[in-house]
Amino acid sequence: MGVLSRMSTIVKAKMTRLLDKAEDPRETLDYAYDKQMEMLRNVKRGVVEMVTTKRRLQMQASKVKENIAKLENQAGQALAADREDLARMALQRKQASLIELDGLDQQITGLELEQEKLARAEQRLQAKVEAFRTKKEIIKAQ
Repeated sequence: MGVLSRMSTIVKAKMTRLLDKAEDPRETLDYAYDKQMEMLRNVKRGVVEMVTTKRRLQMQASKVKENIAKLENQAGQALAADREDLARMALQRKQASLIELDGLDQQITGLELEQEKLARAEQRLQAKVEAFRTKKEIIKAQ
């Protein structure tokens, strides 16, 4: 086992030395910069997706609000027609819609907080990528 271990170490050392000679630091820097740019694009895409989701939830909440107003109107009409059973059903459906609306509002608030965090992270990452790009260009020029 000792001989195989030593041979493995020697082969690894020789391969590392060959790779070091073949490696171009400029290419490595460019590759690292490309990876950072890809990460920044992913963060930006996440912000856009979050905004889209928030808008979708806001539209859904708007529809629920319209439904609540319609149910209130139905309950009023049912009471005017002396149909307490129909009014009670409309008010029960209104209560369920209010609970749904509350849940949507909580989701929207949570998404807004996450969106703010992601936007701040995007700004920090953008600054770091710009700093890296500057350093990369200086190193490549040397």
